[in-house]
Amino acid sequence: MRIAVGLSGGVDSSVAALLLKQQGHEVMALFMQNWHDTTGTLHGDCPWKDDLTIAQLVAKKLDIPFHFIDLSADYSKKVVDYMFAEYARGRTPNPDVLCNREIKFDVFLKAALDLGAEAVATGHYCRKEVINQNGNAACCLLAGADPNKDQSYFLCQLSQEQLSKALFPIGHLLKPDVRKLAAAAGLPSADKKDSQGICFVGKVDLPVFLQQKLAAKEGDVIEIMPGFYDAQPPRITLQERCADYRYQSADGKKAGTHQGAHFFTIGQRHGLNVGGHAEPLFVIATDVHSNTVYVGEGHAHQGLYREGLFIAAADIHWIRPAAAMATGEERAYKVRIRYRQPLQDATLYRRNEGLYILFREAQRGVTAGQFAAWYNGDELLGSGVITSQKPNL
Repeated sequence: MRIAVGLSGGVDSSVAALLLKQQGHEVMALFMQNWHDTTGTLHGDCPWKDDLTIAQLVAKKLDIPFHFIDLSADYSKKVVDYMFAEYARGRTPNPDVLCNREIKFDVFLKAALDLGAEAVATGHYCRKEVINQNGNAACCLLAGADPNKDQSYFLCQLSQEQLSKALFPIGHLLKPDVRKLAAAAGLPSADKKDSQGICFVGKVDLPVFLQQKLAAKEGDVIEIMPGFYDAQPPRITLQERCADYRYQSADGKKAGTHQGAHFFTIGQRHGLNVGGHAEPLFVIATDVHSNTVYVGEGHAHQGLYREGLFIAAADIHWIRPAAAMATGEERAYKVRIRYRQPLQDATLYRRNEGLYILFREAQRGVTAGQFAAWYNGDELLGSGVITSQKPNL
């Protein structure tokens, strides 16, 4: 099979190419450049020119053709513009999930097919299994064998069509074994550190990065005291239990000022610059319309925790559509709301307006704009964008 490997210059994609070459496939390397602007990036992080050099050296070592493709226009339109739009709305997006859905397994996939590839391979720590489903082949997305590196969450928005052309050669391996294989083969990327930060952008000073399009504007930091929750009526209905709290400035006291509510996310503790507290302050909510940031003191503050969450009907995605829930159905699954979070027991309730997810134990930092993904055993069945839900539905 002729396979295009997304060679990033990292050890994971390098070993993916190595294994495919050893298996007798016709392998070619494609290096993607998706970002040029260094505004807000922290010096020394994600230097794409160094990555390019290492990727070229790996391709030479493996004796495979090397191609360079610039997808920065697509990345800017499909991922970065989406990021700015979500932050402007007061939501916290996950660009890595979008990058996989819109770039790696869409624009990049099409470019690889145009070069004659039959499939694309990446260095993701996840697995794919093809099953017979009512006489037709269906692709299942499975967690990687390494529980510390499982990256299936980042692929939670892929479709059957995308998965049918995808290969994950290292999904059955542990990270230390991947590095051993790279070292044994003499690959230049064997000791390269894992990349961090935003996909293809790197680690950033987020307020500086966002100020390219979102203006700084002074607003109030309002502290919500624990007594606020004692005065609230009990949450009984499913809709109420899966809703976030809605605060007003009168619900707390002014603790300081900030330079833009859209620069903050739920659970954040750094950048508030508010002193005089025995325990750290954490962001528990933001309101971009009034430009207000609400905070609570301490890791156990009630405002940091939610019983459940809501996903609007239009945002529900099933990797295997045949596994989708019918309206009125309820199912117990394992759910995570961020990468590397341990899977949590939850019940999913499908209703006309969308999907409600009620956790067995309240979850910290449920954030609108992030993705919730649900699993049945090792299989990632579906995902959706968390929506800010009013408590009085």
